[in-house]
Amino acid sequence: MRTRVKICGITRFDDAAAVVEHGADAIGFVFYERSPRNVAIERAAEIVRRLPPYLTTVGLFVNAEDDLVRRVVETVGIDLLQFHGDEPPEVCQRYARPWMRAIRMKPGTDLVAQRQAYGEGRGLLLDAYMPGVPGGTGETFNWDLIPPELAGEIVLAGGLDANNVGDAIRRVRPYAVDVSGGVEAEKGIKDPQKIKAFIEEVRRAQI
Repeated sequence: MRTRVKICGITRFDDAAAVVEHGADAIGFVFYERSPRNVAIERAAEIVRRLPPYLTTVGLFVNAEDDLVRRVVETVGIDLLQFHGDEPPEVCQRYARPWMRAIRMKPGTDLVAQRQAYGEGRGLLLDAYMPGVPGGTGETFNWDLIPPELAGEIVLAGGLDANNVGDAIRRVRPYAVDVSGGVEAEKGIKDPQKIKAFIEEVRRAQI
């Protein structure tokens, strides 16, 4: 099975164009004001309008107000919602959009129980745990914590870049990988060459 690639934290059309050029499967927008990768709804909508077909657009939220999520869904036309806060299943599924739940990994995390609790979602996104930080830590976590039977429903995130993504894929065999900081020139600004190198390493790991 081919490992899919999502490039998250897009704030500019030029970066989105690089994602398209190098063949990623999904593009992510952060709607969380405390993030350096936060993007205005109007800016995200403008970028999405210029994207080609068959590229999945993802909106990231952290304990967002209901009105914010609904405005993003209606204005941007996001395909998939990604929840990184403390949202229970009933909140995740109220917006008539496919969704995923992010889990910050730490010792003792029961992924089987989490997958059952969020069973209506499309899968789980796994990120590194850092107290007070809902995501985008730039840190990896212990991939051995992932049960092999869940790998096909996992989007692996947390500290990935071109140097370690190949090893991550060979060890975990996730459905997809998600990168933000690992392909940046600076926070919120992507580096096209890093995007290219990351995707090439993903493809190489599947040969």
